[in-house]
Amino acid sequence: MGKGLAGIRSLQRKHNPNTKGRETMQTSLQAIAEKAKKLRKYRFQNLYGMLNVNLLAEAWKKLNKKAAAGVDGTSVGDYGRDLESNIRKIVDDLKNKRYHAKQVRRVYIPKGEGKLRPLGLPATVDKVVQRAAADILEAIYEQEFLPNSYGYRPNRGPQKAVIDLTQELQYGRYNYIVEADIRSFFDNIDHEWLIKMLEQRIDDQAFTRLIRKWMNAGILEQDGKILHPIAGTQQGGVISPVLANICLHYALDLWFEKVVIYHCEGKAYICRFADDFVCAFQYKRDAERFYEVLGKRLNKFSLALAPEKTRIIAFGPFHKEKSSFEFLGFEFRWGMSHKGKNIIKRRTSRKKLKKIRSKLHGMVQRSS
Repeated sequence: MGKGLAGIRSLQRKHNPNTKGRETMQTSLQAIAEKAKKLRKYRFQNLYGMLNVNLLAEAWKKLNKKAAAGVDGTSVGDYGRDLESNIRKIVDDLKNKRYHAKQVRRVYIPKGEGKLRPLGLPATVDKVVQRAAADILEAIYEQEFLPNSYGYRPNRGPQKAVIDLTQELQYGRYNYIVEADIRSFFDNIDHEWLIKMLEQRIDDQAFTRLIRKWMNAGILEQDGKILHPIAGTQQGGVISPVLANICLHYALDLWFEKVVIYHCEGKAYICRFADDFVCAFQYKRDAERFYEVLGKRLNKFSLALAPEKTRIIAFGPFHKEKSSFEFLGFEFRWGMSHKGKNIIKRRTSRKKLKKIRSKLHGMVQRSS
């Protein structure tokens, strides 16, 4: 495996004496990030040409070697046994426009409450190219994403989201929460809208066509049926997380930052982790206006709220006994500190506790 990577870098240097393998790859991504940050309206070209030997080799290294195989039956680890040859074939296929996305194998995992979550497992060759493309997109869009966006981002995981939300609620003088849920978000991402969003920063049709190939790839169900999606991006796909963040950056985050906050009489705040988000407002009338227009805003992008999971909650130090909400596995509520001060308290949510108990119960049954 190591020899394969060394061989790739050695051969790359023979073709281009100025190339220094991994360092060059990192420098090129860093250059993109710096340009994206400095020139906020710049549209990048020739991203497709960046999918070279070094970038793909580094992409393979980032993949989970124990992940389940796709339709080709080849694991990431097995793919690495002849990594040099495999990577060179991908680059040649990309260069000569012979690359085609393979079908995505769909599996189902427990979601809780007896429900199942569909996951798409791309073939390893597609995982490698998706990881490389995702690295390019992240270099651009990490300069675009707002501070209140968490999930599938470097150093912005659930723990940071929970801590930041707690701090904001503690000191922000908010009194109302809008708790919202987007129905089947990953399944309903509109392909045309997503491409339009990507084109805000990307002027490379070969690169956007590549993303279309992954979104349009057939889905192989467990019963052997093949579905041809007209919307959505597969949960489990390597590139899906960054595409989801890009979609909600334009559909929700920027709108909240530029429009919602501007029209509010009091303070307003949003905390989004992937497709889960909560919004806090100082005044009830601001919360109500936002609640009324949120569905319309999402409908514009072919997304819809789950009405049964969307509500306005009175949430402030004067509503201690009456209100709480759940976010990222925690229940948030107001309480009193040992010194008699109003503070935000967190505890594991009832839903998460139920999942833990169900898992433990299953383990006990299997061991008996």
